Amino acid sequence: MSNILHKIKAYLYDNVLTKDNPNDFTARTVSERSLNVQQICQSAVTRGGADISASSMEHATELFLKEMAYQLCDGFSINTGYFTASTTIRGVFDSPSETFNKDKHSIIFQFNQGEKLRAEIPNIEVEILGVAESSAVILQVTDVKSGSVNDLLTAGRNLKIVGSKIKVAGEDPSVGIYFVDAVTQGRTKVDTSDIVTNNPSEIIVVIPELPSGTYNLEIVTQFTDSSMLKQPRTALLDKPLTVE
Repeated sequence: MSNILHKIKAYLYDNVLTKDNPNDFTARTVSERSLNVQQICQSAVTRGGADISASSMEHATELFLKEMAYQLCDGFSINTGYFTASTTIRGVFDSPSETFNKDKHSIIFQFNQGEKLRAEIPNIEVEILGVAESSAVILQVTDVKSGSVNDLLTAGRNLKIVGSKIKVAGEDPSVGIYFVDAVTQGRTKVDTSDIVTNNPSEIIVVIPELPSGTYNLEIVTQFTDSSMLKQPRTALLDKPLTVE
């Protein structure tokens, strides 16, 4: 019998990805917060009793990650035990002689859970908090060019956004789709002419010409199933997106 050492909380949301069963749900974890390398190293010392300082661990981790990225860029696969990583080429080659074309093909880094991380799953208890309050929610985004899910953005190409009650509607000036710079908090609004599809459960937009960086996605809307809301509400994607 496994020892329960961890707990994950989750809410249920309508499963907008299945059309044949209108009564099924998907679970979405309640993210406490996003931890960076420094915070994890500090926790390893204060909670985990690591025998080196947090600053030394952080320095070593950054060196490891930098070297790992270097080796991935040379085509090596990585297996840390906790995760595996590899380099993948996306796109179609129309003939045996066709060469790599950055306008048509793309390179992404693929990460998957490893054996040591999978071994921790029996130690996790999941608490379902019930059906989430009926509000706008972004469940998943896909960068159409690269095929990346909840990760990369390709400026000038399409982004598919899947969610619930996310249709952009309303007269309030704040209504729209925004990419928010994670560092400066600068907000780039998607032009209404670049909203290709605008449905309650799916939106497709042309990604603005964003500079390299990390962004958060927001949808501000007054849409509901019946009448328009008096005040707009905001749906946030709980994962950062990256323009390389």
